[in-house]
Amino acid sequence: MVTRLYTHPIFLEHITPPGHPERPDRLRAIERVLDDEAFAGLDRAEAPEGDEATILYAHPQEFVERVRATIPDTGIARVDADTTASPKSWQAAVTAIGAANAAVDDVFRGNVANVFVAARPPGHHAEKTTSMGFCLFNTAAIAARYAQRQHQAERVAIVDWDVHHGNGTQDIFWDDPSVLYCSTHQMPLYPGTGAVSETGAGNIVNAPLAPQTGSEVFRDAFLSRILPALDNFVPDLIIISAGFDAHHRDPLAEINLTEDDFDWATGQLMQRAGRHSDNRLVSLLEGGYDLQGLAFSVAAHVGRLMKG
Repeated sequence: MVTRLYTHPIFLEHITPPGHPERPDRLRAIERVLDDEAFAGLDRAEAPEGDEATILYAHPQEFVERVRATIPDTGIARVDADTTASPKSWQAAVTAIGAANAAVDDVFRGNVANVFVAARPPGHHAEKTTSMGFCLFNTAAIAARYAQRQHQAERVAIVDWDVHHGNGTQDIFWDDPSVLYCSTHQMPLYPGTGAVSETGAGNIVNAPLAPQTGSEVFRDAFLSRILPALDNFVPDLIIISAGFDAHHRDPLAEINLTEDDFDWATGQLMQRAGRHSDNRLVSLLEGGYDLQGLAFSVAAHVGRLMKG
């Protein structure tokens, strides 16, 4: 059993303004590091274009049409202060969804051990009816619903270690106890959500981290809050919203993790997937804006996935 990598050239064609942190070079840095011979065993597959109907699993039709209408014929259109769209952004976002859903198919069918999806734009800030935070649609939320609808998963867990709280995922599943959402994130920081007191229907577990937090506090948050919640929930599938902007080099936050921390957290979630989910684990790229920190962290993450 191998680890599968989904990516696609279309993800490079989601163009953002000069100087924007969420830029195509992020995927080029990941591609370069995964070209190392250490990753020769990766099963590399081109991401399939997604079924647009699956967007409705997490977002209403009116919102989907509103996003479609923002896609420009030329140039760059601004969705909000941080979020933009270019002519190929719709296709990129739909292909990211297609890759995530294909990854869910793969792990439920036993085709591969686990999957990493290197796609952009990211998704976890997209709320039910709002694109924001570099995100158009919430890919992780759609994939969770896809697992429930297409593979009869009763319980799906989403673990989000991006340094920014996944307000969109929390919003979509706020009152749905069939999906567990767990997040470590810096607080205070954009988008301003993610307090411990935000618990939804008992299915939201936030573990905010103070600025300048390092490995010890991050790992304690996993051991004391995230992992016990997973053990209590007993998910049929674990989805990782894998942002790597909690790395100490990242310019958008003040958390001081290293690639070893992402290796460790990956291993902990793999153990839970083995214990509860028949090893079903799908990882979706979210943030990470220092190219070296991103590349080294993805290498550690994917390397751990490949160890099985």
